[in-house]
Amino acid sequence: MKAVGFNHPLPITQTESLQDIELPVPEYGEQDLLVEVQAIAVNPADTKVRANATPPAGSWRILGWDAVGVVKAVGAQVKGFCTGDRVYYAGAIDRPGCYAQWQAVDARIAAHAPATLDDEAAATLPLTAITAWETLFERLCVGQAVAGAAPAIVIIGGAGGVGSIAIQLARALTDLVVIATASRPQSIEWVKQMGAHHVLDHRQALAPQIAALGLGAPAFVFSTTHTDRYLTDITDFIAAQGRIALIDDPQTLDIVPLKRKSLSVHWEFMFTRPLLQTADMARQQDILRQVAHLAEQGKIISTRTRSLGTINAANLRQAHALLESGQAIGKITLSGF
Repeated sequence: MKAVGFNHPLPITQTESLQDIELPVPEYGEQDLLVEVQAIAVNPADTKVRANATPPAGSWRILGWDAVGVVKAVGAQVKGFCTGDRVYYAGAIDRPGCYAQWQAVDARIAAHAPATLDDEAAATLPLTAITAWETLFERLCVGQAVAGAAPAIVIIGGAGGVGSIAIQLARALTDLVVIATASRPQSIEWVKQMGAHHVLDHRQALAPQIAALGLGAPAFVFSTTHTDRYLTDITDFIAAQGRIALIDDPQTLDIVPLKRKSLSVHWEFMFTRPLLQTADMARQQDILRQVAHLAEQGKIISTRTRSLGTINAANLRQAHALLESGQAIGKITLSGF
C-alpha cells in the first residue's frame, strides 16, 4: 500500500522529513476495523511527533490522527460495524496512523461518520472534537457551576482546530458565554463565525479586556496554546474556585499562584484512553456518535479551511509547514492516494 512516513526526525524543510513509501497492508486484531482511508486532516500532534520521535532502526513511523474511511474487514470481537461502513476516528498515538491507504483501528474509538459531511469535512472532527468534548464536559465539568462566578468560558487560541470546535460545542450544548481569543483580522472573523460571543486580543493583557465586558469573573478557562505565557493573566481574571484546562506542552508550569483562589488545573490528552486501554475507552466512540449527530442536525460544522489535494509526502510537508508557522486557522485536509 502507499503511505507517507519518516525514519528519523528532521525539519519539515527537508524532503526526507516525510517520504512516500510502500508498506504491506496492516494486520488487524480481534477488536479492530481494517479501514481503507479516504480522507485525513492534519494536527499539531503530527508535527510534534515528526519533529521529536525516532523510529526503531530500519522502520518507518506513520503519522496521522484524523481519518474518514470505508471498513474493509472487521475483527472477530467487533460489534456494531460491517464491511462497507463509512467511519471516522482519531486512532491511537502508539499505533500506525492514517497517512496510509489502509489502517487498523480499534473499533471502540471509531464511529459512523456524519452522513451530511463529505469525507474531508468529516475528517476535521475526530481528534479536535474528542479533545474539546473531554475538556469541556469531563475535565472542566462546565455543567457544574462555580459559586459566584460568571457563567462564562474563556477559550485561549480560539481559531485553532481545537478552539474552533470547542467554541461550537460550548454554544450548542451549554448556556455559557463564550469568550475566545484571536489576534489577526482573519482569525478574529473565523472565531466569530464559530459562534464566540466575544473575541479578545491575546497579544494584549486579557484581564482588562475581560473586565471591560462587565460580565464578572469567568468560571472556566480552556487554554489551547502558550499556557505558560498566559497563566499569570488567567490567575488574575478567573473567578475564585474556577477551573482551568490546558492541552499544550509547556516545559514548566508554575501553579503555586493558583492556591490563593483554590483554582484547579486539568490537563487533557485525548490519547490517554486508547494509549492506556482505560476501562472507559469506548467513551470516545460515544463522543464521536454524539458529534456526528450534532453535525447531522446542523448544530456544528466542519472546521476545514484548506484542502491540499492528494495524500502524499509533498502535500503533507506543506501542511506541516503551515501548522508550524502558527498562522493556520481551522483544519487542513487531504484526500485520496
